Formats: sequence, C-alpha cells, structure tokens
Amino acid sequence: MAPRHEPTASHHSAQDALRVLETVARRGAGVNDTELTRETGIGTERLTTLLRMLRREAYVEQIADGAYVAGAAFTRLGSAEGHAQALREKLQHTLDRLRDSVGAAVYLSRYIDGEVTVTQYADSPDAPKVNEWVDFRRSAHATAVGKSLLIQLDHDGRRDHLARHRPARLTSRTITSDRLLLSRLASQPPTVPVLDLQEYAVGTVCAAVPVTAGSAVGCLALSLPVEHAHRLRRAADTLNRNAAPVLLSLSI
Repeated sequence: MAPRHEPTASHHSAQDALRVLETVARRGAGVNDTELTRETGIGTERLTTLLRMLRREAYVEQIADGAYVAGAAFTRLGSAEGHAQALREKLQHTLDRLRDSVGAAVYLSRYIDGEVTVTQYADSPDAPKVNEWVDFRRSAHATAVGKSLLIQLDHDGRRDHLARHRPARLTSRTITSDRLLLSRLASQPPTVPVLDLQEYAVGTVCAAVPVTAGSAVGCLALSLPVEHAHRLRRAADTLNRNAAPVLLSLSI
C-alpha cells in the first residue's frame, strides 16, 4: 500500500523553506540574505518570498544587523520535549488563519492505519464545519477529504480501502461504483484540488488538497454551504497556495 507522492507547489515551497531553516540553524549567530542565497542555491526573489513566510510563521526572526536567526516556533518544534503539543498548537494557529483567509471551515486530515482521520479543524459561526452525519471513516468515496487521501495511495491501497468500506449512496450525486470511482481517482491530477459537490451531504460542497510529509498521507480541506458554491474553486486555490506552512510544520 505504498503512497503515491507527487510533488505539489506547496511541497516544493516547504522543501525550499526547510533548506533555509537548516542553514539558519547551522549558522546560530545569524545569516544574511546573500549568504542564504549562496548556501541554499535559492534565487533572490524566491528567497525573499520564503523568508516573508518564515518570519510570519515565527520560524525565523531578523536581528538588528538584518541577519536571520531561528525563531520561537522553530525552536519549540525542534525540541523533543513538548514537540507534539507545540506541533498541535502551531497547526491550529495556521488552520485558524487559513479559515479566515478562505472564509470557510478548514480541516487537516491524515490516513492513519488504513482509516480516514480528521486530526484538527478550524471553524467559526461564520464558517461552520460540516455536519458529520456519516462517519468520515466510512465515507471516503464521497468526501473531498477521503478522495484526496485515497488518491495518494497506490491502486492496491485504494482497492483495499474500498473493500473494507463499501461505497454507499449518501446523496443522488454519490459515486457507488468501485470501477468508476477508481477511474476518477487514477485520473485526478495531484496538483488540482479534489471537489465534493454535494456527494457527501446535500447542502454542502468541499475541496481538498494533499499535504504529504515523509511517508505520511494527509490533506487540507474546506467546506462551504452550497449557497456559497460559487466561491469553492477560488477558495480551494487559495488553500492550495497556502498549504506550505502546514507541510513545513509537519516536516520539522
């Protein structure tokens, strides 16, 4: 059941950001832009964008002479003591900000021990989370979250999941044919958000994008009431563009 990991733009951004962080950590007294460009091989314009993100996320901070040093968030996540709590808090902060920027409830999900698991989410009165009327573990075939996670598995992994969780009809739009579903999953480009257009629940639309760190299969998703369906694709693109901080947190 080997994961099928194909790099997205956010994956590349996270990898480049890790190279910057490794250089900053190695040069404890501080490192400037010119040195970072030389040591990482990352171009000036891209480096500027990465440093802006890293400063916003508190992974680096700039000291009086303009050099960069490790920030508070990087120090906390880099410590073995309290790492799990620090990671959860950092991810929650990022999800809260994503919720506000896309104007929708946002979810972080992982594929753990053969099951779909929503590990964290951010909602609000103005961005309510979806009503889980059917357990997400049993409805991967109908949700953007589930389909995004299944896409990252190999063919045998997908078949195994569907054999354990038979696709049931949840709405008139739900795909219940294994053959059709597997075909759709196989043809989905990994860099394009997966959509759920009232396949899981009437009145709700969703989108999901992959966030894969190491061998772990994961995704970021959002949900909207169907009356806001016209915003779904733009919100999904925003989520996709802003997935790098989540990937980075999971990789440190």
